[in-house]
Amino acid sequence: MRLVYLGLAWVLGIFLGTTYLLPWPVPALLSAGSVLLAIAFRHRKALAWAALCLALLFGGFLRAQTVSEGDALMAYRGFYELRGVVAADPDVRAQSTALRIEAKEIRGMNGEWQHVSGTALVYAPLYPELGKPRDFPYYRYGDLLQIKGMLESPQPAGEEGRFDLREYLFRQGIYSVMDSPRELTLLQTGQKPAIMEHIYRLRGKMADSLEKALPDPQCPLAEAMLLGKRGTLPSEVKTDFSQSGLSHILAISGLHVTIVAGIALAAGAWIFGRRRPTYLLAGLGVLWLYVLLSGMGAAAVRAAIMASLWLWGEWIGRPKSAFTALVFAAAVMTALDPRILNDVGFQLSFAAMGGIILLTPIFQKWGRRIRRGDEGATSGIANFILAGFSMSAGAVVATLPLIAYHFHAVSLMSLPATLVALPAVPGVIASSAAVGLAGIFSPAAADILGWIAWLFASYVIEVADLFAALPLASIEVHVSAPAIGAYYGILGALLWLRPTHLLHVRDHLNRIETVFKKTPGLVSRIPFKALVVLLLIIAALVWTAALTASDSKLHAYILDVGQGDSILIRKGNQEILIDGGPDGAKVCQGVGKALPFWDRTIELVVLTHPDNDHLTGLVEILRRYHVQRVLTSGIESNSETFATWRRLLAEKNIETVTAEKGMRIVLSDGIHITVLHPPGSDESKPEDPNESSVVLRLEYDNFRLLLPGDIGTETERDLLRGDQDLQSTVLKVAHHGSATATSAEFLNEVRPSIAVISVGRENPFGHPSEATVARLKEAVGENGLYLTSQDGTVEFTTDGKKLWVKTQR
Repeated sequence: MRLVYLGLAWVLGIFLGTTYLLPWPVPALLSAGSVLLAIAFRHRKALAWAALCLALLFGGFLRAQTVSEGDALMAYRGFYELRGVVAADPDVRAQSTALRIEAKEIRGMNGEWQHVSGTALVYAPLYPELGKPRDFPYYRYGDLLQIKGMLESPQPAGEEGRFDLREYLFRQGIYSVMDSPRELTLLQTGQKPAIMEHIYRLRGKMADSLEKALPDPQCPLAEAMLLGKRGTLPSEVKTDFSQSGLSHILAISGLHVTIVAGIALAAGAWIFGRRRPTYLLAGLGVLWLYVLLSGMGAAAVRAAIMASLWLWGEWIGRPKSAFTALVFAAAVMTALDPRILNDVGFQLSFAAMGGIILLTPIFQKWGRRIRRGDEGATSGIANFILAGFSMSAGAVVATLPLIAYHFHAVSLMSLPATLVALPAVPGVIASSAAVGLAGIFSPAAADILGWIAWLFASYVIEVADLFAALPLASIEVHVSAPAIGAYYGILGALLWLRPTHLLHVRDHLNRIETVFKKTPGLVSRIPFKALVVLLLIIAALVWTAALTASDSKLHAYILDVGQGDSILIRKGNQEILIDGGPDGAKVCQGVGKALPFWDRTIELVVLTHPDNDHLTGLVEILRRYHVQRVLTSGIESNSETFATWRRLLAEKNIETVTAEKGMRIVLSDGIHITVLHPPGSDESKPEDPNESSVVLRLEYDNFRLLLPGDIGTETERDLLRGDQDLQSTVLKVAHHGSATATSAEFLNEVRPSIAVISVGRENPFGHPSEATVARLKEAVGENGLYLTSQDGTVEFTTDGKKLWVKTQR
């Protein structure tokens, strides 16, 4: 208990030091004086320990005030050229890559280079031109970059309840941001410790393996739960997890670390035997390697410190106390970085673990009283449910006010959702790790293992979606800081006044200890149990494959990819993807939902023209899927995205064909696609890439689908002068419904029954044009016009005679 009091005193000092300001000599002298008092009262232990607590309290106060608010880079605002080193693993997001840059030198326009210190967050383009060819990943830890752009201060949240990026970055010591730099040049590599470069390289390779073996949204979920990479997790998935109270499953926490450590210890004990400390050292090494791989989040570091103390106690045969380990972890982490005390993840992690340690035994005791005398065949299941409920309840009660304070909302479904989702979490982590590692050596093996990871990840996603859809799943709540203090004060007093005095309970680590101690002993019984589990997984996959097998109908999806175009055509096991939109994550999510989980091949990809709102998503498709053939307009672009596209085509040796008027693409069962534009290579092509778009017309018995890319009225007139039949059942409206396309003459010739505009919400171009929408409504009626910004993905299903329409929203 003495260590607990000392640790709490230190953390309290850190809190006071971050809240109040005193001249540094004051806490320094008070801390030194308290040490002298402890020496003077060394024969009176109670007073000596009290003096030591005061010494640590003032020491924590002093440590907190050594953290500077701001850095030298804050003095530079405006357009500058910066040289700095990538100081963390690049965070790849949907439309940019966030780089944490450790500044070295800076200069203004036509100025001299000056030494500077500080950290900036740079939102770099996904596909950069770095001055030299480079394979994916395009940015790497330890790169020395020269960056030209606008240095600014992070903007605060505009209204209460919104995420405050400025406060979040300030807590990490980042006071400058640069969005969309004009130029990036790679100067040198290897400017950071080599061991961390290797670890981040392994992290990147594992993420790449997951991306090539798993569809979306299962892939970003696996990346988040295994590697802590949440940049490409779809917003709707994040919302479902938040409203269902399952966000804690996404964050790398004690649960994830315990699972990895348990597996490592079991493997170590099986290989080295339990009588030697080698298996403990192996487990410790794997434990910290995983924490580094997962991005060193506050919850993961906390769990790793506690687990390390447990392993140390196991090695030397000392008794272990979870609460002591928790307080020690808090003291160590705040000593290394006092700002972490204000980190939301840090607060939630320690509150949750504290609730599990102190409150779980109470809920278990209540549950046992209710179940007294129940020793029937279902007692094992009841015990499992009781244990899960007790731990979840302890964590929820302890974190509830913090969640309400920081997020202004709480989920009423957290307990039941956690109970239902929790059994699949170890499966997600273990199978995702297997896929990530296998893909480095054998992509084929990773594809097969990916089926198992897909199954577990899909289950967790469905649970989150189910509970988030329930009425009152999440309610808005606002609490003040004093209310939080009162809540924890009352809770602490109730715990202290309990007859058993829970701070002296020594069995609160039993559940983690069970994982560590009993798992090695289960190795001898693995074959039969593993066989049963494997058979259950195979059965689930077989049934899932049967239920999701392709039917005999034609499916056409106008995917919701924001302000851009992407259309997926599927018939049986044949797929054609026309354009990819501006967001790789969104198109991968749309394709992942439409295709069976085992299908990682796209027979044909069509790039109608090389504008980024059609091309960007296709770059990610080339990276993650096996594309057999590509059809393009033959028009090139000088953009960095197009350079990456062309490089990937060459690397993967993908056959590329230039579209010409009259070309026909034949699918199965009499389905064919005709190229209506651009003209042949012997004819001149318009200079505007939009007017050179590939125009396609799909035919299947009585069904016709016209896909005009981004053509304008000039190309429409060319098509009207031609001899081809333009009449179509469904029209994908050209150029997102702009005023320069879809003329009345063109609509009169096409005579569509249904029209779909692929467009982003609140886009800066004012698409779709009011005049175009009016013409379309006159042609197809109010109910015949769909907008992806309102309806989401629009799916057309036809057998060639009947047509079914399904919208996402």
